[in-house]
Amino acid sequence: MITMKKLQLLFKTNNSAAPLIARLTLGAVMFPHGAQKALGWFGGYGFNGTMGFFTQTMHIPALFAFLAILAEFGGALGLITGFLSRLSAFGIAMNMLVAITTVHGANGFFMNWFGNQKGEGFEYHLLAIGLAFVVLIYGGGKASVDAFIAQSAAKG
Repeated sequence: MITMKKLQLLFKTNNSAAPLIARLTLGAVMFPHGAQKALGWFGGYGFNGTMGFFTQTMHIPALFAFLAILAEFGGALGLITGFLSRLSAFGIAMNMLVAITTVHGANGFFMNWFGNQKGEGFEYHLLAIGLAFVVLIYGGGKASVDAFIAQSAAKG
């Protein structure tokens, strides 16, 4: 059962600038990737194309493919607004961890800046995971919907 105490813990946040910066940076970086997958923006394939690629080419079960798209797109929006910041950060961190273990880990650490590797490395993914952990630990920070909800709940 979800109690008021558990809800307060979900929205509780450190009211400093550090989690705000981590949240906004991660949200801004993830938004274009999520919009590619969900909406077809920025040269992406959109929801149907991405689902098809994940399920047919990568053989990812449809539920997990859907959750990956939701984590990148919905998670980015959640981080930008500061609503359900910890849940959004968790989803993105898990996405990045799966990307490292299933695709990018085999390509080494470095990004493929000069096109001389067989694919992209995982340094970007580690940075995203690091930013996500800041939000997981401290919450959404200043100027987040979470902070407003937590303050309202504390007042009664």
